[in-house]
Amino acid sequence: MFYRQMGKIPKKRHTIFGKEDGSLYREQVMGTRGFSGSQSILYHHYLPTEVEKAELVKSYLPEYEEQAALKHRHFITDSISLKGNALDAREYLLGNQDLLIGTINVSEPMESFYRNGDGDEMLFIHRGFGKVESMFGTISYRPGDYIVIPIGTIFRVIPEGDENTKILFIESFTQITTPKRYRNEYGQLLEHSPFCERDIRGPEKLETFEQKGEFEVLTKSRGYIHSHILGHHPLDVVGWDGYLYPWTFNIGDFEPITGRIHQPPPVHQTFEGNNFVVCSFVPRLYDYHPEAIPAPYNHSNVNSDELLYYVEGNFMSRKGIQVGSITLHPSGIPHGPHPGKTEGSIGKKETLELAVMIDTFHPLKIVKNAGNIEDPNYMYSWSEKK
Repeated sequence: MFYRQMGKIPKKRHTIFGKEDGSLYREQVMGTRGFSGSQSILYHHYLPTEVEKAELVKSYLPEYEEQAALKHRHFITDSISLKGNALDAREYLLGNQDLLIGTINVSEPMESFYRNGDGDEMLFIHRGFGKVESMFGTISYRPGDYIVIPIGTIFRVIPEGDENTKILFIESFTQITTPKRYRNEYGQLLEHSPFCERDIRGPEKLETFEQKGEFEVLTKSRGYIHSHILGHHPLDVVGWDGYLYPWTFNIGDFEPITGRIHQPPPVHQTFEGNNFVVCSFVPRLYDYHPEAIPAPYNHSNVNSDELLYYVEGNFMSRKGIQVGSITLHPSGIPHGPHPGKTEGSIGKKETLELAVMIDTFHPLKIVKNAGNIEDPNYMYSWSEKK
């Protein structure tokens, strides 16, 4: 990311930064990869290390199903009844050693604060409006926003309005960034990138709270959730600067790359993490060769599992897919358009579909509870038998 500054900071880092009463603001260096990765420096009213109580709460790692036959899977996430705040209502559906994937029906604000000490998080807002309050400031969200929250960031999600917020989430065990091939040696997004820095929003305002008292921060780390009771409000930052902070990008600002013949899925890539990528399928013109077939060709995933989350629109290569569906096409067997979809795409000029794709380079495992929302006949939906 690029450099940002908010609030009050001293002229030089690691120097005296005093309050009016003569006491000091407390400096916190927050960075990745030791001191060689992305970094920001925050200035607190109180010591960020001040903890009144620490307790182990529970394990958060999901339980996966036993080994089953290799097949394509279809999960209908809008049938999930679980609702609540953006932490307690997380429904884990798939995962591996690199990331966890699921959805959340957010019906109420988080009372406690939260931080992920294992890696970055990405929240894709399918429906709803609200805000994310964090130690770096507040980000408002709307449908289509990808919100990237760096490891160790204290935050909470506050939905607003009458509609619940529906979120597709990724809990990564590494950093989530823009694709390396779209950045130059200085980190700037290049001209052929399907989006640029103008499309990226950081925190909009920095709200500083000076209250003393007991405030809970739920910390996810080492496979468990831990409760830390601070002696002060956790959003006590008066200023910060650096390259590490929450940011958001709306899928509507992704500019699709098209061609005369069908383009491969990597042209839709929007983010990357360790051993996975995230792609955005947005409304776009179809291929314009006079004999082009707009529908994707049948293909075998080579060393990757392909997950698609369907957001809205008409999914031109699929039958029986709903808004909020997740399909998983695992490596080892081919997949492609449903019968009739290839022929039906010929001569079409555009698609209005909207979907998020996650490709992983280690196999995804299915969480046991995901079987409750699965379409068991999806594997056989390519069969032309009656």
